[in-house]
Amino acid sequence: MKRSRVYGPMAATTADASIDLAAHSATALRFDDFYRSARDDVARALAVTIGDAELAAEATDEAMARAFTRWAVVSTYERPAGWVYRVGLNWSRSVLVRRRRHREIIAGQAPPRLDISDPSPVDDELVAALASLPEAQRAVVVCRLVLDMSNDETAAALKIKPGTVKSRLSRAIDHLRNELSPDDRNNEATK
Repeated sequence: MKRSRVYGPMAATTADASIDLAAHSATALRFDDFYRSARDDVARALAVTIGDAELAAEATDEAMARAFTRWAVVSTYERPAGWVYRVGLNWSRSVLVRRRRHREIIAGQAPPRLDISDPSPVDDELVAALASLPEAQRAVVVCRLVLDMSNDETAAALKIKPGTVKSRLSRAIDHLRNELSPDDRNNEATK
């Protein structure tokens, strides 16, 4: 089989080409199934993490496109959605840095707002509490609780140590408890 500098392995004969196309079609179908099952979950998770549903949708599309080009490797991961989430998060951070620099140049532009367009009901108080978390803690909460990743999977996806995942999750949960139920604790204390 010949190699192309741009496209990788090339079929040497017409018979080889049909085999290559068949293999590619099977890979594309598996990716298509993955895309349909994971896209909305990753987009919602990114929207909660970065606080901008529109940017999250763009980041998800960019990450899914990158996953497609690397599907032979990404499909072997235990949680391909975690890889897509991480790529989308990195891509969106780059975009947000560029936007911030642009805002510094052009004064008066409002920062991106949290707008999670999801057909399922989302508690506004919960969304506000999640938005108040530092991004590092919010990313851990999303991986562990929204994407249902294990501690080790979260650590791998975010490129941090498992102990860091535990401490960030613990701090985030403490913060969310304080944000979401200060009235409940005051009522119980007066009983």
